[in-house]
Amino acid sequence: MGGQTSQLFTVPEQQEIMKETGFSEANVVRLYQRFQALDKDEKGFLSKDDFEGIGELAVNPIGDRIIDAFFPDGRETTDFRTFTRVLAHFRPVEGPGGSQNANSRLSKLKFAFQLYDQDKDGKISRAEILQVLRMMIGIEVTDEQLESITDRTIQESDKDGDNAISFEEFAKSVEKLNIEQKMSLRILK
Repeated sequence: MGGQTSQLFTVPEQQEIMKETGFSEANVVRLYQRFQALDKDEKGFLSKDDFEGIGELAVNPIGDRIIDAFFPDGRETTDFRTFTRVLAHFRPVEGPGGSQNANSRLSKLKFAFQLYDQDKDGKISRAEILQVLRMMIGIEVTDEQLESITDRTIQESDKDGDNAISFEEFAKSVEKLNIEQKMSLRILK
């Protein structure tokens, strides 16, 4: 019966998407159904407003940044193919995969890094760290405490002394974290 379900939907560029993302046919069909559900006006694309109904993003302190990832280069809309490319970063890792896969450790780290590096200069500045901490911690701590945490983070991670964190420094600072698991959604298996 599961095979029949996929026949009811014509998914644009399905084979290309499966090859690019590593998603199975069933995953692509399920994601297309989710895409269509978000596209309430049946426009064939999503805007940032379409993502506002996703409760998990609404309560996530960096939800806006995650949503922005679906709109590369300042685009106002996102198509299904871009939608799946972004979600592929959250596909669980199954066995040995190449570092070019969207769900590889390297790709997941690059995705996480760009959530912090908002000015896209290849470094996470003190201001960018402070901004994320304010979003994540909010009013629970004083500005002085946040600045202290920020300074300590830079001090521990900044190996070249430029008062910012490069991608390499970021990757090194999280090397003991199980990024493959922490950045995986079971529903994308």
